[in-house]
Amino acid sequence: MSEASDTSERIAKYLARAGVASRREVERMIEDGRITLNGKRLDTPAVKVTQADRIEVDGKPVDPPAATRLWRYHKPTGLVTTHADPEGRETVFDALPKDMGRVISVGRLDLTSEGLLLLTNDGALARALELPATGWMRRYRARAFGSIDEAAIAKLRAGVTVEGIKYGPMDVEVERETGSNIWLDIGIREGKNREVRKALDSVGLKVNRLIRTAYGPFQLGDLPRGEVKAVPGRVLRDQAGHLVEMAATTGEAVAKKKPARPGRKPVKRKMGGAGQPGLPKPAADEDGAKPLKRARGRPAVRRPAGKTAAADRDTAPGRPPRKPQGRR
Repeated sequence: MSEASDTSERIAKYLARAGVASRREVERMIEDGRITLNGKRLDTPAVKVTQADRIEVDGKPVDPPAATRLWRYHKPTGLVTTHADPEGRETVFDALPKDMGRVISVGRLDLTSEGLLLLTNDGALARALELPATGWMRRYRARAFGSIDEAAIAKLRAGVTVEGIKYGPMDVEVERETGSNIWLDIGIREGKNREVRKALDSVGLKVNRLIRTAYGPFQLGDLPRGEVKAVPGRVLRDQAGHLVEMAATTGEAVAKKKPARPGRKPVKRKMGGAGQPGLPKPAADEDGAKPLKRARGRPAVRRPAGKTAAADRDTAPGRPPRKPQGRR
């Protein structure tokens, strides 16, 4: 086994990024003796590996993890967000293109919910985007049976507790009313199980359609139902690079400075007057006077402390004294 280095990581995390299984599933696989490292069967997940190590699962070699990627998927109703459904229902992952490889979802959408679902091949990225501490707003359009008043809206905005579970403050706006239904624009930051449905049910609204329109900076937009589209690597780095170590996983090139044009000598910038970087600021005179700003082509004028420009004008030769201004 290779020694731990800056590029090494725990084997459970490594195999999760490689698309083998989740971290917990990998740990169970190690307990069952299904994983070997450099020809030796592992009996503990407390080891670190790199791409130079040879790892096998059930006798089959594991390819190194691919570059971190993120996809937008327009989930239709009728699909469950799980890799294996005990009831045998069709899953989101059954409907995805096979060439995507193994991916996991960022959060979930229940069976009857639709709209934006983020998918990634990196478990670390998925966990970072799911954390409430990340602070990303999840936005929904909800159609519900019933009506709502300002008191109920204020209750949702303050946060509600349903069956002992506390749901945080919600961003709620009434979009429009259509017959006996009402459309609401809702934003939440925690994303607990069936949070929108349970919160609206607590104020007398029965949700009959729920569409996620945004997850943080990523929008559903005009993505057709059932379609999946990759998020460009540059956008992913810009939006999520502060949450996880993107540089080590994406393999994207770092922009270099433009080379100087041949035959041209670099020009040194001349520093300005006092106060510019690297030069001391002008100090006040011993009598407390400070130099005035100098107009172009005119010498600087120094004025004793406490004396103003107005006083100079009032005492200038040939200038009549200013009349005191009283109330009109």
